[in-house]
Amino acid sequence: MRHLSASDIAQLDKRYRANLINGISGVRPVNLIGTVSTTGRLNVAVFNSVVHIGANPPCIGFIMRPVGKTRRHTYENIKRMECFSINGVPGEMIEKAHFTSAKFDEKVSEFDACGLDPWFGASFPAPFVKRSPICIGLHFEEEKKIRINDTRLVIGRVAHIFIEPAIIGPEGFLDLAGAGIAAVGDLNSYYQVKAAIRMPYARPDTLPLK
Repeated sequence: MRHLSASDIAQLDKRYRANLINGISGVRPVNLIGTVSTTGRLNVAVFNSVVHIGANPPCIGFIMRPVGKTRRHTYENIKRMECFSINGVPGEMIEKAHFTSAKFDEKVSEFDACGLDPWFGASFPAPFVKRSPICIGLHFEEEKKIRINDTRLVIGRVAHIFIEPAIIGPEGFLDLAGAGIAAVGDLNSYYQVKAAIRMPYARPDTLPLK
């Protein structure tokens, strides 16, 4: 097994290091985050850092890269409008979703540039992504600045959920494989979610036989 120390990692080529570190934590969900500017311009961008924060109250967060030197339209829109949407990406939408990561001018809507269609529901200001099987509307709740690299954990409280009924089980479990939800392993390697096994709730008296 190859060993890389902290000093070895620091000396790697910048792009090689980014690919490596982005991939070693494993496959993660890929989502499109939709926002709207104060002038009504729609924005959508792909993120691979969406994470469950808690169920009561229902909150979801994502990591925003450092702001300041580079304009972050998603971040700016969220802070100003205090709302955003998170939309699951089905396999057939991977290519369009991926190219929303390009550095478009502020005046360009990624919906138009990448061939994605917005839609609105429940009088929620931020756009959802049409043909996404899971769409979540969130109100901005708070952000946590991460000192070590100047990134931010942006947290939203779930206000609305739009979901295809066929993928919700009787106990609230979701059939992500049936929904065709995509995942990402690094910066640009995408996967299709495949169901493996559903385990029971773990208790000390239900340990598997050795």
